[in-house]
Amino acid sequence: MLLNQGEKFQLIFNKLQEKQTEQNMFNAFLSVYPEEWKQLKITFSKFNRSKQFGKTIPLPKPEQSLRKEIRIWLKNNRQ
Repeated sequence: MLLNQGEKFQLIFNKLQEKQTEQNMFNAFLSVYPEEWKQLKITFSKFNRSKQFGKTIPLPKPEQSLRKEIRIWLKNNRQ
């Protein structure tokens, strides 16, 4: 989960010169917020290591999770 996610997505949306697509926003997020991206990957890795054998709780990969959040944000905030 990202803190101030909406604000970060809005900033990226406003900065993009080309069409604001899910892929373009994803790439921009990786370059503008490398620490947040790193933290998402660390959290995912820790969660996967903490699962007990035989007990699985599906958690989407960080790439899938971030893309989904961007997709939802774009759908709700198209201007």
